[in-house]
Amino acid sequence: MNNLDRQYQELLQDILDNGVTKMDRTGTGTISVFGRQIRHKMSEGFPLLTTKKMAWKTMVTELLWFLRGDTNIKYLVDNNCHIWDGDCFANYIKHNPNADEQMISDASHMVNIKEWFINKIKTDDEFAKKWGELGPIYGKQWRSWTYQTNEWYDGKNHYDEESKTIDQIANLIRDLKTNPDSRRLMVNAWNVGELDQMVLPPCHYGFQVYTRKLSSQERKNIYDKSSYVKDIFPTDENGWNSLFNDCNIPTRAISLMFNMRSNDVPLGLPFNLASYGLLLEILAKEVNMFPDELIASLGDAHIYSNQIDGVKEQLTREPYPLPTLNTFPLYEGTRLGIESYVVSDFTLQNYQSHPSIKIPLSN
Repeated sequence: MNNLDRQYQELLQDILDNGVTKMDRTGTGTISVFGRQIRHKMSEGFPLLTTKKMAWKTMVTELLWFLRGDTNIKYLVDNNCHIWDGDCFANYIKHNPNADEQMISDASHMVNIKEWFINKIKTDDEFAKKWGELGPIYGKQWRSWTYQTNEWYDGKNHYDEESKTIDQIANLIRDLKTNPDSRRLMVNAWNVGELDQMVLPPCHYGFQVYTRKLSSQERKNIYDKSSYVKDIFPTDENGWNSLFNDCNIPTRAISLMFNMRSNDVPLGLPFNLASYGLLLEILAKEVNMFPDELIASLGDAHIYSNQIDGVKEQLTREPYPLPTLNTFPLYEGTRLGIESYVVSDFTLQNYQSHPSIKIPLSN
C-alpha cells in the first residue's frame, strides 16, 4: 500500500476543509493550516508521489545544485531545470524596472522578455554571473556558512580560515561516522545575518538526522535482499553478525526530518519529499547506514487560491505503488566527494503515475 500518497491527499483535504484564508507576499491569496507532519518509511518505496507525474530529473538536479554549494541558476538552466527561473527573473525586473515586460528583440526576432532573460543566462557568462545569482541561499549555507570569528574553533570542524566559512554537510558526514548518537546532527539554512541578501529566504530552513542500531533480525533482512547472499548458514548470532560484517551490511539505521516555515503543498511539498528522500539515501550511502524514516515537519502549509481545481483533481486519483531507487555510486572520499554526483547516477525502477497536473506557481 502506498501510504505516502494517502497522507499527502489527506493533507490536501485537511487544508481544503480546515484552512483559513490568508493573504501572502505574492498577492495571490492562500488557504492555510499550521503545524502538520508527514512520516514515510523508506523501506516502503522511494517517496515520489504517484497521483501526478513528477519531474524526477528536475528534482535531482536541484538537490545536486544544493550539494555543490551553488547559488547561481546557470547550472540549473544548463541542465534544463527551471524551478528558480521565476525568482531570479523577478529580481532582475526589480532592479531593471524600465525593462519591457512583454517582448524584446533578440537575434532579429521578438521573444518574451523572460525567454530572453533565460537565454542570456545560458549564453552570456558575465550576465549570468550578475543576474543569475540568488544570494546566499541553500547551497551557500549548507557548504559555506559564513561566521565572523574563529576564536571558538575547536580543531574539529571543516572550515576555511581565509573565507571564514563552515561546510555543514562535511561536518555532518564526519559526525555520523564518529558520533552517530549525537543530538547535534543538524544542517541549518536560516542564517539570520544573510536573509536580506537572499532573493527568497529558505522555505525548508533546516534538517536533522537521527541514527539507531539495527537489530540482528533487521540486519538479516537487509542481507537477504542484498547481492551479498552466500551459501553460508551460521549457527549462532555471533556467526551471523560476523557474516553481516564481512558483507558490509549496515549496523545502523538513519532517519531524516526536514523543517519548513512555509510550504506550497500542491507544488513544493512533492518536490521536497523526493529531494530529502534522495538526500537521506545519499547520506546513508556515504556512512553505510540503512535509510529508515523520512519526516516532513510543516509550519504554514498552504494551497494558493488559483491551485484549488488542480488539487481537487489530484484528490480523485488512486495511488500506484511507490517506485524504488536503483543502486548508485559512492563518491565520498573519492574524486571531489559528495558534490561529484551527476543526475544520471540516480534512476528509478517501476515508477508509475497519473498524468501531470498544471498547477500555477506564485512567485
